[in-house]
Amino acid sequence: MNRRDFSSQALGVAGLTLAPGIWSSAQAQGAAPVEGTNYIKLSQNAPVSAPAGKVEVVEFFWYGCSHCHHFEPSLAAWVAKLPADVAFRRLPVVFREVPFVAHQQLYFAIEALGLIPVLHAKVFHALHVEQQKLDKPESIAAFVAKNGVDQVKFMAMYNSFAVQTKARQARGLMDAYKLDGVPTLGVAGQYTTSVSLNATPEKTLAVADYLIARARKPK
Repeated sequence: MNRRDFSSQALGVAGLTLAPGIWSSAQAQGAAPVEGTNYIKLSQNAPVSAPAGKVEVVEFFWYGCSHCHHFEPSLAAWVAKLPADVAFRRLPVVFREVPFVAHQQLYFAIEALGLIPVLHAKVFHALHVEQQKLDKPESIAAFVAKNGVDQVKFMAMYNSFAVQTKARQARGLMDAYKLDGVPTLGVAGQYTTSVSLNATPEKTLAVADYLIARARKPK
């Protein structure tokens, strides 16, 4: 889903179809990914929050994006196998007020309460399979209560200063990475790669592995 392609349909749960990148036969045979084709090198490094000695990987996503929904199972399996020197985190994006702000606060509240294993995949399911919108506090409160979470405690976090602070920081990192679509992976504050560049989740994650290895090398 590209920032510039929004329409009334894009603000629903279906997302937009991205034109996939094409891998050359040489790449299919194991050649290195190509800058400008399979990944982008930032002209100026973005800030990272990972401690020294770790390579930070950030997934930029939106709950309402169908491509993010389809990417999530492959991404989750990949994250589970990451080595100890890779620090992974997710960052929900905001391209406009509605419904992005509600979805961003929803994720940050889930994260702050340690509920990623319980609720993260269920939000995608609610939006893309059950066709819920989850774009208002009332619908979000009902959703978390249905899934066994104390809605009063959850909504207090949803509206908290801590979540608002994370939202501001997220927008700053989006700008630093020059983000224009999701799902996108930011690597080490230096590179981005995405499904739109590489056509499939598997190829995207293979490029991410390459970029992680590249970021490890002494400059």
